[in-house]
Amino acid sequence: MEALLTGMKMVYGQIMTALEKEGLEEIPALGEQFDPNFHQAVMQDSDETKESNEITMELQKGYKLKDRVIRPSMVKVNQ
Repeated sequence: MEALLTGMKMVYGQIMTALEKEGLEEIPALGEQFDPNFHQAVMQDSDETKESNEITMELQKGYKLKDRVIRPSMVKVNQ
């Protein structure tokens, strides 16, 4: 079972390396200011310790390929 897990991790690493070489990158979200071009707000939060429009939780990672958004990050935003 451990050999199978090790093999899967190796394949995953190779796929991610190949995609990154082609220009795929994650969209930063947690702690950033909400930007509708890169983020999709699905929930609101009311945390007084955080700034207005600050992302407090990332529910689904977003990706862009060569400066084009493939999938926006699904996030929870502070009021």
